[in-house]
Amino acid sequence: MYNLSDYGYGLPESLIAQAPCEHRSLSRLMHLNRRRHSISHHRFLDISDLLRPGDLLVVNDTRVVPARLLGHKPTGGRIEVLIIDYAAGMKHLTDTGRFQCDCLIRASRRPEPGTVLDLGQDIKATVIEHRDRISVVSFDGGNEFLSRLKKAGKMPLPPYIRRDQNPGQGGGTQAQTDAQLYEQKDRQDYQTVYAAAEGAVAAPTAGLHFTQDLLETLCARGVDLARITLHVGYGTFVPVRVKDIRDHQIHSEYFIVTEQTAEQINQARRQGRRIIAVGTTAVRTLEFCAGDGGRICPGQGRCDLFIYPGYRFKCVDAMITNFHLPESTLLMLISAFYDRERILDAYQVAVAEKYRFFSYGDAMFIE
Repeated sequence: MYNLSDYGYGLPESLIAQAPCEHRSLSRLMHLNRRRHSISHHRFLDISDLLRPGDLLVVNDTRVVPARLLGHKPTGGRIEVLIIDYAAGMKHLTDTGRFQCDCLIRASRRPEPGTVLDLGQDIKATVIEHRDRISVVSFDGGNEFLSRLKKAGKMPLPPYIRRDQNPGQGGGTQAQTDAQLYEQKDRQDYQTVYAAAEGAVAAPTAGLHFTQDLLETLCARGVDLARITLHVGYGTFVPVRVKDIRDHQIHSEYFIVTEQTAEQINQARRQGRRIIAVGTTAVRTLEFCAGDGGRICPGQGRCDLFIYPGYRFKCVDAMITNFHLPESTLLMLISAFYDRERILDAYQVAVAEKYRFFSYGDAMFIE
């Protein structure tokens, strides 16, 4: 269970969702019951029948920022800069007055340190240094950079969602128009309805299935809601490159758990109510903050907890999640929560039943 190859599975490319379900809560939902070892099929709306009065849903209220910038090098060559640690950039901005953080740069030739990039909307950036695949980039403009980013930046969709990466090339005016329409739609679709705290460069996608109406229905049925924040980083898409998963160094992400939320969760545990995490990001945050007996400690900082089979869960009783990439740390996490072979069997059922996979795909409820 520690070999990377133990987490592979076959997936037809046609099942990788390129857009969300037209109505969020009408996406499909696979229900896995760990006690009965059963699988059943539903619509996400049915989650209101699967949850119990008294259950506490813990959601990640991070908000995705338009962190992908397109521009030019001084030579005129095209370049793409993807901000991958917005939270660190905000801290640097507070400390120094300049937004500076780790980025991924895509260009025909990586620019040398000291190169000034033109990223549109009066955004200038200077390459500071390179560390392996990561580049440290400093952006001009101080606080004004943030407002410029919201105008010029594009949503940082995962690489398996295909959009026109270079509008105007290979498609002319129509390609530009299509890209603009997708961008406008993705700015709404790639956010949860409860997104509030800006800082993520990837969405906590299990939450994309909820609508405000569904949340109100759950509330009316006695299901409570608690909010934590974990600013999802691009590291969630970085492939595991070691044969033994125990040798993998997982990325860290900035989190916040308030005293109010911690007490809300701890009270639910004292009362014997279920803690249900919406998404692997909520799972990692809760387990990172959990002490003896599953008690949650409030705080903020960097979460670098890597959960894989053998891990003993302290707080989370059930989870809602999407279908994850083969050989990903997210698939390892849900395999730790249930059973690796049964999870992979369920994934094969999902393929046979033509579920839609990954960020804009369908969901799974594991209890």
